[in-house]
Amino acid sequence: MEGFIARKDICSFTEMRELSVRSDAKGLVQLGSHVGAIVAMGVVVWAVSGTWWLMIPAQVVMGVLITFLFTGLHETVHWTPFRTKWINDVVGTLLGFIVFLPFQWFRHFHFEHHRQTNLEGRDPELGEPKPGSRLAFLFYLTGLKSFWFSALRTLLLHAAGRLDDGFIPDEAARRRCVCQARCYLAGYGLIAAIAIWAGSLAPLTYWIVPMALSAWSLRLYLLAEHTLLPHTEDMLENTRTMRTNAVVRWFAWQMPYHVEHHVFPAIPFHALAATFEKITPRHQHLIGGYTAFFREYWAAVK
Repeated sequence: MEGFIARKDICSFTEMRELSVRSDAKGLVQLGSHVGAIVAMGVVVWAVSGTWWLMIPAQVVMGVLITFLFTGLHETVHWTPFRTKWINDVVGTLLGFIVFLPFQWFRHFHFEHHRQTNLEGRDPELGEPKPGSRLAFLFYLTGLKSFWFSALRTLLLHAAGRLDDGFIPDEAARRRCVCQARCYLAGYGLIAAIAIWAGSLAPLTYWIVPMALSAWSLRLYLLAEHTLLPHTEDMLENTRTMRTNAVVRWFAWQMPYHVEHHVFPAIPFHALAATFEKITPRHQHLIGGYTAFFREYWAAVK
């Protein structure tokens, strides 16, 4: 994706080069602050354990932070958050393990999404229809089918060698995807075995349950990126940037600047705010936050 630029009439080559500078330090600060916040919330969950009316809200907050490690994974598949490539790969592999989305496969899936953004029959993200009713929308927010079932199915099929996605470029890439799925499943099995042997509920308390309680947050975030927008090749038309607060931008790795990311996918997360300033006059779909999108979507479905 490094050479892919959706619109060459917005930034000069010099501006693009300046905005595209990557930094191990900035990437590690972002990652460290995100993981640190998760650990801090884990301490809170531990401290209030046994008091369900305090523990559940704490798990929800912790779960939002864990679930949004997806946005860090998303950045690593672009190889943009860190200047050193192997750091991108290691971090991406670990984050993919945490959010049940294999790094190798997701990289190819996501690149195809960028090439075919919001084009019906071509964008793999449109493979699963968006919820067309309010009841379907509420079920979608649970993540039961759109995340948990989909993630488990993907892992099991890939681990069994059943991987025939057209966006996988060659046999070597296919083998890497299959190998990683098997490694992930082995890792999950090992964690489960240790927890059972030790009689520990820690993986459930500090990982699975928080993610289950907060699945709605990532579902809504992802739905806002392209849904209800034209099925066109113009990234200014088929993608939406969200005006939101600094906390959301932080734990989402600046991805609410989504038009900016799609127009210039080689620009790292920490430069998207500066890119936003350049693109703002050209925005077609700039919406005032996720609550505003929720209202818009709720009105659009019956």
